[in-house]
Amino acid sequence: MAEIETMRRSARKPKGDGHLRRAEILEAAERIFVANGYEGSTIRKIADEVGVSSTALYMHFPDKGCILLEISERTIRQLLERNAEIGALPQDAARRVELMLESYMRWGLEHPNAYMLVFCSVKPVSDVLGDSLAELSARCYDIFSGAVRELAVEDRLIAGDADSVAQALWAATHGVVALLITRSDFDWAPKEALMRVTLDGLMRGLVRAG
Repeated sequence: MAEIETMRRSARKPKGDGHLRRAEILEAAERIFVANGYEGSTIRKIADEVGVSSTALYMHFPDKGCILLEISERTIRQLLERNAEIGALPQDAARRVELMLESYMRWGLEHPNAYMLVFCSVKPVSDVLGDSLAELSARCYDIFSGAVRELAVEDRLIAGDADSVAQALWAATHGVVALLITRSDFDWAPKEALMRVTLDGLMRGLVRAG
């Protein structure tokens, strides 16, 4: 045991810039939380993944709940910023909806660990963090659903109402992202082609041309 502990200490990384080490911790925590679940993850496991002592990690985060909160807030804020930017474009509502859906899928595929943790956990993040992210999440969704409501007001929805269409669009694109991440062994079509077919099918099937 003494030899193992000595090897662990020798493998630990030297001190670096605080913001760089913090980013390393968040990235490692995403992997650990996804692999082991939140309950099965410990500060020790995260520290070992980063290559620092548990004491050094506590200098950045007081507990794993704070790590999860920062990952979740960062994820939703990035999506919120994207939706806000797209929502402000002087584009037809259908085009804004399509751009938001495409942005959502691209973000998820670029950040698979964060996506899985926030949107695909068996135990939802909200069960751990309570209502702290509710307002942020609602703002993000409201921008998207607001554009769908514009289409409803213009009588351009082929089926359903604004709520059901917005939820169906989100659910469909979520399914594409989640499957591409979790079923990497499947012989998927090229990602760009799959996203394009999904978006074309959804928009043409649910929205009339302006």
